[in-house]
Amino acid sequence: MGLQIMQSRSTGKSHAKVILIGDHSVVYGQPAIAVPLPDLSMTATVTTRHSGQMILTPNYQGPMDSMGEVYEGVRQLITRLLKRFDATDLPFTLKISSKIPQERGMGSSAASSIAITRAFFNFFEKDLSQKELQQWVNIEEAVTHGSPSGLDAATCSSDVPVWFIKKQTIETLEMNLDGYLIIADTGIRGQTGLAVSVVREQMETAPEDTQGHLEALGSIAQIMRKGLVENDTKTIGQAMTDAHHHLQTLGVSHPSLDRLVKAALAAGAAGAKLTGGGVGGAMIALTDTKEEATQVIHALEQAGAQEIWSQHYVSQK
Repeated sequence: MGLQIMQSRSTGKSHAKVILIGDHSVVYGQPAIAVPLPDLSMTATVTTRHSGQMILTPNYQGPMDSMGEVYEGVRQLITRLLKRFDATDLPFTLKISSKIPQERGMGSSAASSIAITRAFFNFFEKDLSQKELQQWVNIEEAVTHGSPSGLDAATCSSDVPVWFIKKQTIETLEMNLDGYLIIADTGIRGQTGLAVSVVREQMETAPEDTQGHLEALGSIAQIMRKGLVENDTKTIGQAMTDAHHHLQTLGVSHPSLDRLVKAALAAGAAGAKLTGGGVGGAMIALTDTKEEATQVIHALEQAGAQEIWSQHYVSQK
């Protein structure tokens, strides 16, 4: 191992994300907006030890070389980071603590990579640019997800929303939103692959109608972009509800999602829609005030939501 400047302990942080608009339509070239969820955070802590390379996560505690297949992306990332710092044999403990639910479309995989990469760069006291961070995160994402779009990596490392058009644009957006975003899990595992197939089949059998819904979702993204800048909760909320209706027609919703969306709207949410792949999974709702958020959360619990998370955004203006 080469001579290194390093800390005895360092941390790296990241957070969750959620798709505000662009579910499915992004596959067909329409814009998507993902928003950060800073309250759902993840922290990676690297500390020196006398021997061994130990990993402590909520679901695995043990040596790095004994990690299971599900962690292969993480193992590859850490191995390459150590090589980058000429520290392949460094004895360390890496502890990951997370508030991000897994397999809920909230970017837990990208968030873990961001936190780990930041922790190791801090450990070796090296600067890390945003561009370089994305490159490191893509290592783990490529192993875990095949060909990542970069959307999760961008949003889980950003304090502001990300505007994304497939193979064209990833850029951050201004946001002055002052409100509460509520995320509720149906308890039914989302079927992203199945949902993508449903839209593809509709594209083949009813191309004009399907294209119309996809383009409408693209227009809604533009409306939401403007609403985020202007802190227009009412407009964003209506756009969310409109988007859900288009996604329902495309066949990617689910009775459990529709029930939660209906319950949120009845309880006074400005808007509500499914988020992510659909056919199960999670939905989101938006409110202006904490009181409204509390009412919506209560209604969602009564309607059968298994888990609920919330994010309070404070306007920068």
